Amino acid sequence: MAVSSSSLTLQPVLDRIAAEIENMPARGRPADYIPALAACDPRRFGMAVAELDGTVHGVGDWRQPFSAQSLTKVFTLALVLAGGGDALWERVGREPSGNPFNSLVQLEYENGIPRNPFINAGALVVTDRLHTQTGDAAGTLLDFLRAESGNEHLAINKDVAASEAAHGDRNAALGHFMASYGNIGNPVPALLDQYFRQCSIEASCADLALATGFLARHGVRADGTRLLTRSQAKQVNAVMLTCGTYDAAGEFAYRVGLPGKSGVGGGIIAVVPGRCTLCVWSPGLDERGNSVAGVAALERFTTLTGLSVF
Repeated sequence: MAVSSSSLTLQPVLDRIAAEIENMPARGRPADYIPALAACDPRRFGMAVAELDGTVHGVGDWRQPFSAQSLTKVFTLALVLAGGGDALWERVGREPSGNPFNSLVQLEYENGIPRNPFINAGALVVTDRLHTQTGDAAGTLLDFLRAESGNEHLAINKDVAASEAAHGDRNAALGHFMASYGNIGNPVPALLDQYFRQCSIEASCADLALATGFLARHGVRADGTRLLTRSQAKQVNAVMLTCGTYDAAGEFAYRVGLPGKSGVGGGIIAVVPGRCTLCVWSPGLDERGNSVAGVAALERFTTLTGLSVF
C-alpha cells in the first residue's frame, strides 16, 4: 500500500527498502570493461533522498563516494542548455536509441548525429559543446557539483580516468567518426581527456541527490538562482525518462515511473518533479548496464510512496 505523499516520512521507507534489498539473492556484476571498477563489491548498497529544501535522508552506504560515470551526463546537458540554449539539438537528437550505449552502427546510419545525449556518442557531443563554451568541461562540471552538493571535496579519481583512457578505444572511434561529419569542434584527444575525467568524478548518493535537485525545483539551483527555464528542466526530465537507462528505458519507466539516469559505476539518479530527488548505488549491473539493486530499490520507493510521474 502506498503512503500518502502529504504525510510522507521518508526514513522508514528507506529503511524498509534497504532491508528488502539485503535479501536479494542476485545483484548482477560490476562493470569489468573498466578495470578500476571491476573490483567493486556488488552487494554494497546506498540510497539517498533529497527534499527541495536540501534535507537529505539516507540508508546503507549513502555517504560512500563512488564513480559517477554516466550520471554526469545529466549535469553536462543542463550546463550546455543553460549556456547555449536549444542550438545543441541541431547536433544531437532526443529519441531512444534501442541499441547499446556505445554502439557505432546507428551513428553511421544517421550521419554522425547521435540519437540522444545520454548514449556515449551523444554525451561526447555535449561535452564537446561544454568544453567550447567554458574551456574546461570537466572542471566546470566539478565546480557545479561541488556547489550544488555543498561538498567542496568532490574530486576526479585519476586512477579511474587513466583506466578509462587505456580502455577507451570505442569512445575514441565514436569521437573520430563524428568529427568526420563535422559534429565535433575540439580535437578528439582533448575531448576524450575531458570526457574520461568527467566520468571519473566520485560522489556519494547524498552528493548526487542534492546536485540533481535543480531538476525537481524546475530549473532552480540550491542557492535560489535559475539554471534552466521551467521548459528546459521539463525537457531534461523528459529525455531522462525516455533515454536515461540505455536500451532499458521502457522497462525502467514501467517499473519505476520516474525520470532517471544510470551509470556503469552502479549509480542511478531519479527525479520526482516538485518533490524530491534520489540517488541509489549498488555496483552489480544487469546485462544492459543498470544497477540491479538500484532499479529494484527505486521501484519499491515509488510503489511504497506513490511518488511517480504517472
